Amino acid sequence: MDATERVSPAGSVPVDAGPAGAGRRGGRVVGLALACHPGPALAVTALACALALGSGLGGPRSALLTAAVLTGQLSVGWCNDAYDARRDARAGRRGKPAADGTVGAGAVWAAATVALALCVPLSLACGVLAGTVHLAAVAVAWLYNLRLKATALSWLPYVAGFGALTAAVALALPGGPAPRWWTVAAGALLGFAAHLADTLPDIAEDRAAGIRGLPHRLGDRGTRLLLPLPLLGATAVLALGPPGPVGAGGAAALVLAGAAAAVGPALGRRWRKAALAGAVAVAAVDLALLLVRGVAAG
Repeated sequence: MDATERVSPAGSVPVDAGPAGAGRRGGRVVGLALACHPGPALAVTALACALALGSGLGGPRSALLTAAVLTGQLSVGWCNDAYDARRDARAGRRGKPAADGTVGAGAVWAAATVALALCVPLSLACGVLAGTVHLAAVAVAWLYNLRLKATALSWLPYVAGFGALTAAVALALPGGPAPRWWTVAAGALLGFAAHLADTLPDIAEDRAAGIRGLPHRLGDRGTRLLLPLPLLGATAVLALGPPGPVGAGGAAALVLAGAAAAVGPALGRRWRKAALAGAVAVAAVDLALLLVRGVAAG
């Protein structure tokens, strides 16, 4: 009997037996799914898939790279919830399955380990260099969970991870062409913005849980004021980085990104997720530019 089972008053039959037990097991499956941080995991995976297909990687190779990114994201999400389970429980944080007992922390750790084990061969199957770059990004993300999340360097794994994503897609192409510098720079800036936007709604709760990352040190106001800068910077790099004059598409992207970057933080006091929504809108604009311009040097 595992630690999450309870013995009935009769003292002989676990509560997990029968229909009630089946319901409890179903709840654990749902809890495990929620513990992987499905929103960010699917968003990053979808971004990788779109970049792969848009760069001409082809269906089978794109599927392979997408699977590698998905398993990496799952491992990072599960690691995050499992490692923070005790701290989240002490802080009374809601929506944390490993903290509220929906699923055991040990099961979440096991899921993270399996996902990471799958990520290694899937990544390397995309090419040794591409796979190494992706695995390095996953390793830094684990380091964020285990150490950097509560330090002033909390932004570093996001910068490295998003920058590495465009590089891995380029290196997975036939011949392993070098990634274009502006795509890596834009990815890094978007990663920095994603960290600020994702943390902004939860700064107070995170502080109560003892987390002191960069956004927590800046505070709500400081983070809100800083957020538009990397968002605009990412779009500017993509619009101005390629050689030649800025086209109509680049100019339109700058205008749209500027509006989204400004409106999101401005509405943050009325809507907790406004800044994150603005970051997602800018990311969509930047993704369009990436797909038009490509991620690899020609």
